[in-house]
Amino acid sequence: MAEQDSPPSGRAARGVNRRGLLQAAGLGAGVLAAGTIAADRVAAHRHRAPADPGTADAADAADLPLISGPDFPIGLFWPPHPFESTEARYEEITDAGFTFLITGNYQNDEASANQALGLADKVGLKVLVAGDPRVQAMAQHLTVTDDRSVPSSLTTADAADWMTSAVGNYAHHPSFAGFNLYDEPPTTRFPNVGSLTRVLRDVAPSLLPYANINRGNGARYRAFVRKYLDAVRPSLISFDRYPILADGSIDTAYFDTWAIIREAALTARIPAWTYIQSTGFNGHAVPTPAQLAWQINTSLAYGCKGIQYFTYWTPDPARGEGYTQALITTDGQQTPLYQAARTLNTTWLQPTGRQLKPLTTETVHHANEPQPPTGTTPFTPGTHLTHTTGDPALLTLYTHPHQQNDTRHLLITNRHADKPAKPRVQINPAFAAACYDPAADTYTPVAGITLAPHLAPGAAALYRLTPA
Repeated sequence: MAEQDSPPSGRAARGVNRRGLLQAAGLGAGVLAAGTIAADRVAAHRHRAPADPGTADAADAADLPLISGPDFPIGLFWPPHPFESTEARYEEITDAGFTFLITGNYQNDEASANQALGLADKVGLKVLVAGDPRVQAMAQHLTVTDDRSVPSSLTTADAADWMTSAVGNYAHHPSFAGFNLYDEPPTTRFPNVGSLTRVLRDVAPSLLPYANINRGNGARYRAFVRKYLDAVRPSLISFDRYPILADGSIDTAYFDTWAIIREAALTARIPAWTYIQSTGFNGHAVPTPAQLAWQINTSLAYGCKGIQYFTYWTPDPARGEGYTQALITTDGQQTPLYQAARTLNTTWLQPTGRQLKPLTTETVHHANEPQPPTGTTPFTPGTHLTHTTGDPALLTLYTHPHQQNDTRHLLITNRHADKPAKPRVQINPAFAAACYDPAADTYTPVAGITLAPHLAPGAAALYRLTPA
């Protein structure tokens, strides 16, 4: 593969990825088989006006599963495998505060995908189907184009027929949210991912065309992300970066990646999603509960609109990829990470995410750091925040697209995952602050102009600043 067409970071450096996990189980049987189509729902999809092939329209995207509505999407990768896919297992997922899952862990055919969707119907989860034989064949091995000189090509009309067949096999499930079209595509496949995205929008405009891209840093990664957005016109941008290294330290290049993704998402006016590391594998340690919280809160600080856990079920170590422990062990036992995730998701991320989901990041500053990480922006005084002292923290100001005054939301995030922090942030006296209580879902007024939260390792505090 030519250097300019390779991903911005090599897989060998990270050891494993989700695409490798999905591909390891193979395409499954019946790649060309056309299943039974749920004609009523597919027909309803096809009679809607096709999406503009050149853009992800903001109004259309706002109506898509997981993107739309007040609930903050909390997803998981690597769910229970087919032998452990039961209603009790799926209730275990919802009990931990998850709202959707991506199929995998040997769910690589229509039967296992329908099994997952049927269980999700019962417990209220949404599902993105990965590994459908037709979709995966089009994404991984064929090229959707009307240029018949292209080897292994499939016309747009034929691709629409294949996609219609795929949609029809799952359309009767209320939990069916869309397809995971490609995980970590190389740049050479960006145009094809874009073609499949447009085909799915045409065939089923109410389904989410989802893909996830690799991570990187610097100018090369910024160009990689721009090329992806230009070619695909996605409804959201999702990426993965796993910052907890083998010795338990934090890879600070993580911030530069997030800064690039945030800028790209704001420019494209689409949500940014990320995966957080919730397992140990080659070169990466099992995160602590505080490191789980830190990944979630630093992601929120950079404007994240969807959190996904990598992984939920622990992949079998016999695969040789070095996985150690996720939320659930290989034999189905809850680990301490399950309880930590359950607490984080239900008591903090769900309520706080509902507050932040409709907001847009205005500024993200690293405060009280003598040497802020590469790619980050050090704090400077502004209209709302005038001075900071104390421990290092991320300070994020959010605006609401429809607000008529200078009201802002402020997230103060502990810069460190391994020790508590006491940052002090002074606000302009022209504003009054109120602190968000996720347990009560209310804001409590704060006296004075100094905000001084006591933040546990990896924790954050949310405030609302309104004109006094």
